[in-house]
Amino acid sequence: MSYDLLNIASSGVRASSELLQTTSKNIANVNTEGYVRERTEFTTTIDNQVGQGDTYRLLNQFAQEQLNRDTSNKTFFDQFVTEANRVDTLFSEEANSLSTGINSLFNNVQEALNQPSSTLARSLVMTDAQSLINQMDRLSGIVFDQQSVVNEQLEIFSDEANALIQNISSLNQDIAAVNGTSNAADASSTYNERDKAIRDLSELIDIETLDGPNGEKLVFMGTGEAVVMQSGSFNLFSMTGDPDPNFKELTLDVNGGKAVPLEIDASKLKGKIGGLLAFRDDILVPAQNQIGQMGLAIADAFNEQNKLGMDANGELGGDIFTIPTVNAFAYQSNSSGVTSMTATVEPGKGDELPASDFIITYTANPNEVSIQAVDNKGELIGTPSLADTTSGVINASSMINGDESFGLQIAITGAGAAGDQFQVKLNSQAATSISLATGRGEDLALASPIRTANDLNNTGTATISAGEVTDVTTGSFTSDPLALTNGSISLVKTGNLNEYQISDGSNTATTIIIPPPGNNVLAQAGAPYSDYGFDFNIEGTPATGDTFTLELNEGGFDDNRNGLKLAELQNGELVRQNVVTTSTADNHKTFNQAYAGMVTDIGVVTGQAITSGAAFDALAQQSEAWYESLSGVNLDEEAANLLRFQQSYAASAQVLSAARSIFETLLSAAR
Repeated sequence: MSYDLLNIASSGVRASSELLQTTSKNIANVNTEGYVRERTEFTTTIDNQVGQGDTYRLLNQFAQEQLNRDTSNKTFFDQFVTEANRVDTLFSEEANSLSTGINSLFNNVQEALNQPSSTLARSLVMTDAQSLINQMDRLSGIVFDQQSVVNEQLEIFSDEANALIQNISSLNQDIAAVNGTSNAADASSTYNERDKAIRDLSELIDIETLDGPNGEKLVFMGTGEAVVMQSGSFNLFSMTGDPDPNFKELTLDVNGGKAVPLEIDASKLKGKIGGLLAFRDDILVPAQNQIGQMGLAIADAFNEQNKLGMDANGELGGDIFTIPTVNAFAYQSNSSGVTSMTATVEPGKGDELPASDFIITYTANPNEVSIQAVDNKGELIGTPSLADTTSGVINASSMINGDESFGLQIAITGAGAAGDQFQVKLNSQAATSISLATGRGEDLALASPIRTANDLNNTGTATISAGEVTDVTTGSFTSDPLALTNGSISLVKTGNLNEYQISDGSNTATTIIIPPPGNNVLAQAGAPYSDYGFDFNIEGTPATGDTFTLELNEGGFDDNRNGLKLAELQNGELVRQNVVTTSTADNHKTFNQAYAGMVTDIGVVTGQAITSGAAFDALAQQSEAWYESLSGVNLDEEAANLLRFQQSYAASAQVLSAARSIFETLLSAAR
C-alpha cells in the first residue's frame, strides 16, 4: 500500500510541477506579441496514477482566420484614409484652387475689354495666365509627389511581405521536421512565430490559409494566388512598370522568376498594399488626369479663339499657351520597328479630350491602329476607334468610318507590327508642361479682324451684323499683314425680292438670293465667299440700292469683340466628362464645374473610406477580443491557476511525505 501511495504522490507532484511550469510560462509571456497561451491536461492510468501530461496551445482556427481577414480590411482603410486625407486637405485649400486662378484670369480679361488699348490691362491678363499655369503645375506636382511616395511605400511593403513569406516557409520546414515526433510539444514557440508572421502578412495583403501536410500552413492571397506552398516552396512579390516605368504594378514571381510573373488584380487586394494601390487608382490617377485635361482644354480653347482675333500690332492673333507634346510608352512585349510615337491635342479639339489615358494597338491590317480609352484602373472603356496611319499622323481626318479621335493628334515614326501596343498619357504628363507661348500683352487678340458697315445713304431698315470669324487658316485671310486677300466685300440690294448683288476686289458682282431671315449671307452665297472663314447677317428690311460692306478692321485696336468671345470661354462647357455617353446627355462642364467636381469626388471617396474604415475597425476590435479571449493570457485566470496548482503541489508533497513516513515505519517494524 505504501508503495502505491508513494507512486501516486510522486506522479501528483510531477503533474502539479508541469502545471505550474505551463502557468508560469503563460504568465512570463503575457506581454509577448503573438504568444498563444498553453494548457496542460492529464489522464488517469489504470492504477489510478496521473498519466503523461499533454501540453497544447489554446488556439481557435476560426477566430484566428477571422482576425486575419478583419486585420486586412482594417489596414486597407487605415492606409487609404491616411493618404487620401492629406490630398483632400491640399485640394480643399483656397490657395491651391484652380477655380481661383481661372476666375482671376477671366476677370482680368473682362477688365481688358473695358480698355482694349491699355497695355497694363493686357499685361495683367498675361500675368494671371502665368499664375494659372503655376497653380496647375503646383497641384500636379503635389499629385506626382504622392505617386512617388506610393511607389516608395509599395517597394517597402513588398519587401516586408517577401521577408514574411520566406520566414513562414522556413518555419513550415522547421515544424514539418518535428511533426509527429517527441519534440513536437517543444515546438510551440515555432508555431507562435509562424502564426505571428502570418498575421503580420495579413496587415500587408489579404490572405487565406489551409492546413498542409506535416503541420505546414499553406498561404494564399485573397485573389487566389499561392504565396507559401508545401515543401518550402514560395512565390515573392515584385514591382514592375510596363509600359510606364514610373507607374509601378504589383506582380507575383513564379518559380523563382523563371516563369512569367502573375498579374495581380489590384482592385481586389486588401491590406496596406491594397490600400496604397486603391488610393493611387481612385484618387491620384483621376486627379492627375483631370488637372491635365482642364489645363489642355483651357489652353486649346484660349489659343483657338485668340487666333480668330486681331492683336495690338494689327496682326492675326497667335497662341497664348504652348501645348506640350508627350512621348507614348511602348510595351515591353512589342516587336515592331516603331521608333517613336508622340501625342498632343489637335488644335480646336481640346473639348473632345476625356480625362483618361489611351491604348494604341496595331491591328492585323497594315497602316491601321485602334485607339481606346482606359479608366483609372487600366480597364478598357467603350469600343475602339480605328485610324489610318499612312500619313504618319493620327487626327480627326485620319479616323476610319467616322470614329472619334478623342481630340488626339499622334505622330508616328516607323512601322508597327500587329498586336504592338503603346500607352498615351497626355493628360497626366501635360499638367506640368503647359507654358506661355508669349508674355507680351500686345499678343492678346481682343479685336475682331473684320468690321461691317451700313452705307450712309441706305433708306431701308436693314442693318448688317458685326460679323463673326470662324477660321483664319484658309480663305481670304493672310497673316502678314492682316488683309482680306480679295479686298472688302460689298452687298447691294437689287429691286427684286430677296435678291442681292455681292462682289469683292477679285470677283465681279454676282446675283444671289438671301431669303429672310438673312443669316449667314456668305454661306448662302456659295463659293468662293462661303470659304472665306467669316460671315455676317442682314437683319431687317432693306430698300433697293441699300449697300452693306465688310472690310478689314484696320486700326480697330479699341475693338473688343474677340475679347468678348475669350471672356465667354469661362462659362463655356468645354471639359468632357465621360468617354461613353449618349447623344442626349450633357457630357461637358465648365472649367469651374469640372474642378469643383474633381474636388468633390476626392472628398466623397475619402469620406466613404472613413466611414467604411470605422466599421472595419470595429469588426477588427471584436475579432481581436474574441481571439484574445481564447488564446490570450488572462492574468487573473493564471493567478488563480497558480494558486490552485501550488496547493495541489503542496498536497501531493504532503501525501509523498506521509507515504515516506509509513514506509520508514514499516522498515523499522521489520527490524
